[in-house]
Amino acid sequence: MIVLFSSGETARLALGLLLGAVVLVNGWTDAPNAIATAVASGALSFRRAALLAAVCNLMGTVAAALWLPAVTRTVGESVALTGDAAQTALCAALAATALWAAAAWRFGIPTSESHALLAGLAGAALALPGGRANLRPGPWWKAGLGLALSLVLGAVLGRLAEDALERRRPGERACRRGQVAGAALMAFLHGAQDGQKFLGLFLLAGGGGGEKPAPALAAVCGLTMAFGTLMGGRRIVEHVGKDLVELSPRSGLAADLGGGAALGLCTVLGLPVSTTHAKTAAILGAGTAGGARASVWATGGLVLAWGLTFPVCALLGFLLTQAML
Repeated sequence: MIVLFSSGETARLALGLLLGAVVLVNGWTDAPNAIATAVASGALSFRRAALLAAVCNLMGTVAAALWLPAVTRTVGESVALTGDAAQTALCAALAATALWAAAAWRFGIPTSESHALLAGLAGAALALPGGRANLRPGPWWKAGLGLALSLVLGAVLGRLAEDALERRRPGERACRRGQVAGAALMAFLHGAQDGQKFLGLFLLAGGGGGEKPAPALAAVCGLTMAFGTLMGGRRIVEHVGKDLVELSPRSGLAADLGGGAALGLCTVLGLPVSTTHAKTAAILGAGTAGGARASVWATGGLVLAWGLTFPVCALLGFLLTQAML
């Protein structure tokens, strides 16, 4: 029998394919959060919004890799993985993320792939020899802080933006135009945040956790995410933009500004945050500040899904790693 690939080459090939698949799914299921409010208010059609998000995701991923790769370094230095076991653990973490994202898309729930990815990575690292010693405390403090801040900052800044716009009282037409710019900003920052997380995994796979990603690698990652964004995500757009709370064009613009400010600040600080958490928290903050009532059913389901993401994905990453060792 002719052997085309060694076991190590096969593992690297499988890891590369899984990375590409998860980046694609991220663009499909996570990036739609950036355009949800613009579509819900009628500022953009779904197709035009998806195209805008795809382009801005690509730009954000490449720009962050070239000039501000702090989040990439945080993810790339989060675990100590070496040898063939590292390939196995990364494959397990990515498989856990993909399974959770597919389940979330099926039910139209905007879960955080950042949570899922980091949880799967932690679970996989714990399953390897060394256990907790494989987790580096510094980057994980940053990751935990970022994931918590995305909710708090999104809600607070969304509310503050709504209050500021209420005082200025811009017209509905001006708000809709502002939402187009807001959607572009959110998609750009989604690429800057989530693109960097995946680039950090690429560096982990290559054994160079602290290095700066190559521009060509960033471009491939951004293009894959952009293609995923073009594939759809309409269910998630409708859930985030319409089901959580009723938004006026002004509240929608406030949510974009608040969510974008939260993402931008955390990206500069090198904190890996959840685009989903930041945007949905900003929507709830802006919408309720504008006098609307949040849907108890939709919000409760969202909180439940968020609460389950970390333990379920960590357990999946742990079990899949053990099964593959």
